[in-house]
Amino acid sequence: MVNVRSKSESKRKQILDAATMLFTEQGYSATSMDLIAKNANVSKQTVYSHFGNKDELFAASIKQKCDSYHMTEFSVASTSEPAEILLILAKRFLAMLTSKEALAIHKICAYESKSHPQLSELFYQEGPERITDEVAKLMAEFHNKQQLNIPEPKFAALQFLNLTKGECWMRVEFNTKKQISEAEVDSYLKSSIAMFIKGYSL
Repeated sequence: MVNVRSKSESKRKQILDAATMLFTEQGYSATSMDLIAKNANVSKQTVYSHFGNKDELFAASIKQKCDSYHMTEFSVASTSEPAEILLILAKRFLAMLTSKEALAIHKICAYESKSHPQLSELFYQEGPERITDEVAKLMAEFHNKQQLNIPEPKFAALQFLNLTKGECWMRVEFNTKKQISEAEVDSYLKSSIAMFIKGYSL
């Protein structure tokens, strides 16, 4: 039974990896279930046994990408300082936002929204909305443990995530000639987090 489950999970990951690559490189419209099956080296029937349709597969590929950056694995330990946790979170979030796959999916949703209006909703549900909800839980923990005064966790989560993007994300998103160095990103994030914590201090 364990081996069967393991093989099934392995097949699912093969399909997701192939789908993510194809969506990233070719877009949503040009990526068929047949092509995904071919690139995953599985039958089309196997693809459909794991994912009911292409929309479901698209949503799952976004979720897998978010999960690969461990954006939903934060909890406040008794000895954890908010600044330390938030810096780790900010770095992971920015790395995810500026990854090749995230940038490509963002463009796909923008370019193909007229012909496939459901894509933007799927992206938002499995990406921004899901991450915001998880960060809001972290903010609520800070509040409940009396480390910060955050009466509206979701509002604070939205503030924090948008603050994190900064100039780095904008320059990568628009592919400007000048890019921000790691040292500059680190300095910006630490300064932004200090400002955020000051705003929500007890």
